[in-house]
Formats: sequence, C-alpha cells, structure tokens
Amino acid sequence: MAHQINVFAQNQPGRLEHMTKILTEAGVNIRAITISGVGDFGVVKLLADNPDLACQALEAEGFSAFKKEILAAVMDDRPGGLHRIFNILGGAGINVEDAYGFVVKDRETAVLLMELSAIAEAEQVLAAEGVEILSERELYEL
Repeated sequence: MAHQINVFAQNQPGRLEHMTKILTEAGVNIRAITISGVGDFGVVKLLADNPDLACQALEAEGFSAFKKEILAAVMDDRPGGLHRIFNILGGAGINVEDAYGFVVKDRETAVLLMELSAIAEAEQVLAAEGVEILSERELYEL
C-alpha cells in the first residue's frame, strides 16, 4: 500500500522552506504536495519517493509528521474519469476523506490519491471494476 506524509506545521513564512530544505538534504524527492492552512496552523500532505526517510527526517527536526495509508487509482484523463471512481466508491458506501490527483502525460491517464474510510475494501471494489491500482513502487516511480 502507498503512503503519504502528513505534516502539521505553523502557518508562517519560512516553514515550507525549512520543511523542503530538510527533505532536500535527506535526498527525498517530493512527487506531489497539497497545503491547507487554517488560522495559525496547517497541514502539508506530501507524496515522497521515500516516505519512511521523509517522515524520519522531518520528525528529527521537530515537525509533527506521520505516514498515512493512501490508495492510488489510475483513471482516464478525460471528462467522466473522476466521476467513474467516485461512482464506484459511493455505490459501495465508501467515503473519500481526502483526495488529490495529477496527470501522467506519457500514459494519457491521471492518478487519484485518496484517503478512504475503508481502504482495503475500496481497493477490492475498484479492482473488480477494472480500475488499475498502483503499488507503492509504481506510484513513487511515476
């Protein structure tokens, strides 16, 4: 199963620079990122090529970071691709708690990364409907 790193940090100038410097010095490549701020604090979600190393490096420098299991579903990069995924999950009663995605140009597809209420069940339901689920290695190598 793939993992992302969730980092809780103060919402202030320089925090993201410090965080990315730590990861750069550790040799961690950030593959995708989302940033959400609420008042004085925020959550940064990172897809990194080495989530264990990323988490260790950030924690060693005082950041509150933890690994979170995610599911990476491949979808068509066209109208309706995203709807298909949500239709399958919704029909199975599985809640999407958080998600973000990106396009893979050379594959003419997109990848949706999801935090789910029932990740193992979601993987089974999507695979049964012919949706490709990326392994951890496949995802980090994109």
